[in-house]
Amino acid sequence: MMAQYLEIKGQYPQALLFYRMGDFYELFFDDAVAAAEALDIALTKRGKHLGEDIPMCGVPVHAAEGYLLTLIRKGFRVAVCEQMEDPAEAKKRGAKSVVHRDVVRLVTPGTLTEDTLLEARRHNYLAAYAEVRGEAALAWVDISTGAFHVMGLPPVRLGPELARLAPSEVVVSDAAEADLAGLVTESGAAITGVGRAAFDSTGAEGRLKALFEVDVLDAFGQFARCELAAMGALVEYLEITQKGKLPLLRAPVREAQARVMQIDAATRANLELTRSLSGKRAGSLLAVVDRTVTAGGARLLERRLSSPSRVLDVVEARLDAVSFAQEQGRISADLRDALRRVPDMDRALSRLGLERGGPRDLAAVRNALGQAEAIAGALSNVELPALLAEAVTDLTGHEELLGLLEQALIAEPPLLARDGGFIAEGFDEELDECRRLRDEGRGVIAAMQAEYQAETGIQGLKIKHNNVLGYFVEVTATHAEKMLSAPLNETFKHRQTTANQVRFTTVPLSEMETKILNAGGRAIEIEKRLYSSLTRSILDTSDALFACARGLAELDLATALADLAKGERWVRPKVDESRKLLIEGGRHPVVEAALKQAGEPFIANDCALGDGDDIWLLTGPNMAGKSTFLRQNALIAVLAQMGSFVPAQSVEIGLVSQLFSRVGASDDLARGRSTFMVEMVETAAILNQADDHALVILDEIGRGTATYDGLSIAWATLEHLHDVNGCRALFATHYHEMTGLSAKLDRVENATVTVKEWEGDVIFLHEVRKGAADRSYGVQVAKLAGLPEAVVARARVVLEALEQGEREGGAKPKALIDDLPLFSAVPPAPPPAPKGESAVEAMVEALHPDEMSPRDALQALYDLKAALKGA
Repeated sequence: MMAQYLEIKGQYPQALLFYRMGDFYELFFDDAVAAAEALDIALTKRGKHLGEDIPMCGVPVHAAEGYLLTLIRKGFRVAVCEQMEDPAEAKKRGAKSVVHRDVVRLVTPGTLTEDTLLEARRHNYLAAYAEVRGEAALAWVDISTGAFHVMGLPPVRLGPELARLAPSEVVVSDAAEADLAGLVTESGAAITGVGRAAFDSTGAEGRLKALFEVDVLDAFGQFARCELAAMGALVEYLEITQKGKLPLLRAPVREAQARVMQIDAATRANLELTRSLSGKRAGSLLAVVDRTVTAGGARLLERRLSSPSRVLDVVEARLDAVSFAQEQGRISADLRDALRRVPDMDRALSRLGLERGGPRDLAAVRNALGQAEAIAGALSNVELPALLAEAVTDLTGHEELLGLLEQALIAEPPLLARDGGFIAEGFDEELDECRRLRDEGRGVIAAMQAEYQAETGIQGLKIKHNNVLGYFVEVTATHAEKMLSAPLNETFKHRQTTANQVRFTTVPLSEMETKILNAGGRAIEIEKRLYSSLTRSILDTSDALFACARGLAELDLATALADLAKGERWVRPKVDESRKLLIEGGRHPVVEAALKQAGEPFIANDCALGDGDDIWLLTGPNMAGKSTFLRQNALIAVLAQMGSFVPAQSVEIGLVSQLFSRVGASDDLARGRSTFMVEMVETAAILNQADDHALVILDEIGRGTATYDGLSIAWATLEHLHDVNGCRALFATHYHEMTGLSAKLDRVENATVTVKEWEGDVIFLHEVRKGAADRSYGVQVAKLAGLPEAVVARARVVLEALEQGEREGGAKPKALIDDLPLFSAVPPAPPPAPKGESAVEAMVEALHPDEMSPRDALQALYDLKAALKGA
């Protein structure tokens, strides 16, 4: 056996080998050591090899999926090795014969299909990157849904596209693995190197033709050599990992970069589109806007949010669908109720195609088609917008398959086909006859037990069954002598004696056993045959079923976005080809949701870019809301172009080609980058790439270095955006000295976040208005943060000295240090004496609004105003 294990393990040196032994998957040698640590299970030993103990651990077959998920998440790959024959067959070759085993599947992050291993509301992409003669392409597939896409792209765009797709695994040529490892792992994906032959474009073309059973690929589009190479590598890798059982893939879709808004990895992270900065779904834009009720709709929402469209007709069609769903509230409510009962047909089809499905997947297809038919019927006389009309068309035409599945399956089938019992009565005459004999046989067994109890006078006599003896009569040891004595020993033949029971058989019981077992086994075989036939019927129409699933997802997304818009008071944006970004009463959807839970209002703000004012230079203190304002306008652009209503009173937006955000930064120590270096790298990417239809939001450029260095970098960056990039931009800075640029740069407008000072404190109003801040209020913010009063007081003294020196000709910091002992410890000041109640406060305290007439209230207001003047 160990020789067999070592031979199979040698074929999969980079994977943990799950070696099937009865009801367990066993691991040996280094695999056992690694798995025991990763899974926190006991490490034991079994036999010796080369004089050393063999480490061993194991996991039960019935619970293997949970262990697989843990191993995959910890970066392992697992080769699943099954017993390919019955142990009884192996024994026929000799007592020491080893059961034939082979690997049936290589489990990797990008090749998962089981529901327990996947997130239902997210895609699980496997990607492949190829370069051919200086041109590059990225192909990606989700084998759990059949989605298959490819895109040609320059190598510099690989990082942004990986950030958009968030694949679980990326396949690359082993020659390029070392160069691409950092970029791929930075995106959160596992990298897998394969032989260069897998990326041969000529061979790839042949693999794709064979997969889709076509003579030419022209019907799918005109593919470049690099695109063929990337797609072919995916197919080759799937053949390797699935051991020849290729998944059910849809025809490849060729995507174009020019059709979607370009968003780089840093911007996606800064804006927290689908994941928060902590890496979780909670706190992201996706989590706030997701009101879909089906898994397919949720995956479609994430795709749209990750890839906002740049095609006006596409955006308008999606907005028309949401408008219809919002206006037709009753239809939308009924539609959402029906959609809640739609199972995940995409993933059921995928499992059936890979022969990993079961009766419940057949039922999932049946139930989904049943709901699709009901929805299509309900909408048959409704005038729908083009996108929804197309979706409803895809729901129809499945009557024959639906009728077959409804007739064949019971309402709630079991999980596994081998358990039987999932075919409905009346569907197959032969199956009904076998079941009748099987079930009547059980009744006969019960009658025989009663007969034998009467014959022997032993009420405790039982007829039982196990896999070794079959049916047998069992009595306790106290009755053994009676059973073994005449005349009972003529009828009852001794079979086995255990510690507390004695077991017998009879000729009639053996004959009945043969009938029952044959009938039961035959019934199971018939059900397995029918399962295969139903599966073929489903897979033969897989293209139409995938289209039906897409139609259901489209309806779900439109009604979900309409529900969101109605519930949160969102409006339809006006989208065109201009360079406008006119937002009235805009709100940050994530921040607003958080404030709503806390019972606090969100302060809405306007933004007006275009028509001559393409750049807003935004000043104001930290914590006043500059970053929130910047982000909310970027998110409104994303939502509008994905086809959603937006959180505002009104919005007019010219299509954004690229979205860049540099808001906040942190060290990238693994790559040797300081916070300031990360900031400069991201800023450089923006200045080198942004075109005149881009939207750029920049926050606090230059804050990570010396004051004059930072001011000069921020100054030059703003000028470059204005003069060279010519894009729309929101530029927030704490260098209020830059506000003078608005007089020199004709497309720059000053704006500020307003605050109010009150008795030395600063009150944030969170309102953005035209104009400039003349100070940063840093000391006041420090006080709010809880710095000791002595530090705050000392900071005021130093600030006043610095500002006075600047007014009087620019005092040097060295001179100030000589004059002010900045680093000498100062004992904390005694706490301020409590202030006495002012006259105005006393007057307010004495008021009782519930008892005042309008005239009294007005008079009280005049009295308070007079008292304030007197104070």
